[in-house]
Amino acid sequence: MSTSDHSAANRPIDNPSQRQSELSFMARLLRPHRSALALTMILLLSQSLIALAHPWLAGKFAAAVLAGTPVQSLMWSWLVLIGMQSLLSWFTGVRLQETETDLSTDVGVRAFDHLQSLPLAWHHDRPHGEVLSLLTQDANRLGYFLVGTLSPLLPQLMICAGALLMMFRIAPWFAVAAAALVPGMYLAMKLAGRRLRPLGQKMMQGFAAKSAIAGQSLTMLPVIKAFTGEPIESSRFRAESASLREVQITLARHSGLIAPMVRFVSAAAILILLSLAGRAVASGTLTAEALVSLLLYGLLLTQPISALASTFGQVHVALGSVRRLQELFAQAPEPDGGLWSAEQVRGEITYEQVGFRHPGRERVLDRLDLALAAGETVAITGENGSGKSTLIHLLMRFSDPEEGRILLDGRDLREYQLGNLRRHIGLVSQTVLLFDASVGENIVWGRPGASQPEIEAAARLAQAHEFIQSLPEGYATRIGDRGVKLSGGQQQRLSLARALLKAPAVLILDEATAMFDPAAERAFVQEFHAHGAQRTVILITHRPASLTLADRVLRMESGRLLPAGTA
Repeated sequence: MSTSDHSAANRPIDNPSQRQSELSFMARLLRPHRSALALTMILLLSQSLIALAHPWLAGKFAAAVLAGTPVQSLMWSWLVLIGMQSLLSWFTGVRLQETETDLSTDVGVRAFDHLQSLPLAWHHDRPHGEVLSLLTQDANRLGYFLVGTLSPLLPQLMICAGALLMMFRIAPWFAVAAAALVPGMYLAMKLAGRRLRPLGQKMMQGFAAKSAIAGQSLTMLPVIKAFTGEPIESSRFRAESASLREVQITLARHSGLIAPMVRFVSAAAILILLSLAGRAVASGTLTAEALVSLLLYGLLLTQPISALASTFGQVHVALGSVRRLQELFAQAPEPDGGLWSAEQVRGEITYEQVGFRHPGRERVLDRLDLALAAGETVAITGENGSGKSTLIHLLMRFSDPEEGRILLDGRDLREYQLGNLRRHIGLVSQTVLLFDASVGENIVWGRPGASQPEIEAAARLAQAHEFIQSLPEGYATRIGDRGVKLSGGQQQRLSLARALLKAPAVLILDEATAMFDPAAERAFVQEFHAHGAQRTVILITHRPASLTLADRVLRMESGRLLPAGTA
């Protein structure tokens, strides 16, 4: 469970400012869909008005039957009303589903876009499965709650008020007695709700934890199989599933009890009142027509009260999703205050007194200075953890220096628009990341719109064209999640081809040939000599063949760069 989940679970439940914040957040999510919601609300209200007409017509029908007068015209009018209600019910159901789907999709897309805008450090602190649960379970649950649960709330209240009003017109004492039930019902629901919200939050946290275990286990499946760790992972997943099951069952018992309890108590009270009304009929102070209408209005009144009780339980469950999504959107995106946008850059790079440390760890870079001329190739070596990758992450602005600054063509990186800066830099990272798509789609991803000859030229330079041609469908062959259908060396070549096709002014190769066989590496080095002269290249490598590409070789030590070979 993430830190944010722990903080959410430990906050006071009945905090007015917190409730206001949650309402404001939900209102912002609903705003783009207000037209669709307004139409849905009109349809629901129309259904409610028709529902209120049925008991009145039933009373008229009973009076006509008892009086022996013809009932055909009344019956046909009633049938038309029932037909209208049925048609409205179908159309309203469709509109509710469409609006709920649109809202869930919109929330999911907005959450996805926001997740992409967050710094990598935020993602590194959270399991992917937990993040995915925000996009699926929380977004869908919130869409269902805001549309499927809250939208019928006003029509239910209107039925409740309308039924009481009609009963008041028929028998004021009956309506006053029935209305006295409402405060008692609200108090009972309020007391029950104190238990529901923490259970709802705990359930959504359980879903997130379960998704996190599943996502991590599927990603690590080759390692799990290699170490025969299937029973361990199965035990972890089973334990989390059992814990979540207990929470779900407890929540179902508490929330499921509210509506039947309220329905029983309200129905019992209405029946007691009707028995008193029956005595009034016997004494002649109340007509049979009025009794029938009171009976049906009383039964109609129990429906919205029961629905409101059920809604009250769902509110506390849904607030767990509201809180998690609210905290997600509260996270600040990557800092992008730069205004400078360059069509082209030369590739001159300067690190000036750059200092950096990861949170809770020792300093990685210590007042580091480095100057690269445009078109220069510099190789950087050093022990693992010495700060080589941090050096290039700062250049990509995955993080910003704590001290000093980094310049591109004499301008601070923070002055560039973030997207514009990254378009001028190509990265082949040490960890190869590929999409579950075709070979060609993975290569062209670095430069959408590139022609097939350009794609093949990049693949040839990366020493990938030959093995691609041997694949069943060539460049159209799908490679699986993270390129799982390819060998490590083949994955690395595709990653290199993707960066080369982008043709950036600055190219960063972080152990880009680590999984190449010697012959392929020599071929790449030979062909890259001419290609690399057109751009600034930073090599992170220890391989002798790749080091021959460099104009300079530097060694990272104690957070500083020294010429290779110095003590």
